[in-house]
Amino acid sequence: MDGNKLQELRELVEFLKANEIAEFDMEQDDLKVRIKFAGEPAPAAPAGDVDYAHLSRLMASAAPAAAPAAAAPVASAPSAPAAAPEEALHEVKSPIVGTFYESPSPGTPPFVNVGDQVEVGQVLCIVEAMKLMNEIESDVAGEVVKRIAASGQPVEYGQPLFAIKPR
Repeated sequence: MDGNKLQELRELVEFLKANEIAEFDMEQDDLKVRIKFAGEPAPAAPAGDVDYAHLSRLMASAAPAAAPAAAAPVASAPSAPAAAPEEALHEVKSPIVGTFYESPSPGTPPFVNVGDQVEVGQVLCIVEAMKLMNEIESDVAGEVVKRIAASGQPVEYGQPLFAIKPR
């Protein structure tokens, strides 16, 4: 991987940290990058203020010039010291593979924000799979502590989407 591509990947990592995006996957041609941050992300603007246009430009500029094996060292996020166990947080996980959306349509407010109180059965997000919009509901009452998935990004079956502190 040449120096320019490596610098672009570094900028991508900094962008993800600054916008508190916990996980990120990117696949372009023969380059596959998966970044998952351990511990607490750096404080920044609320996730609703993420500059997705800038993220798209970073992704487009990170087109590969090397084989995936050369990108392997970059693909793993820097390891943080072992974090203290989270206080009994409940993770709401994706029941399907699809695309995560935090709001019902572009430009509308998210279903829930960090700090919101939620009830059992309250819609937290949508996971789109095969053009079907699947509402994901909370299975516990409590306070939303963290949104783990990024809006518009793919999610896997069983991948955590939210962390909720139960009442």
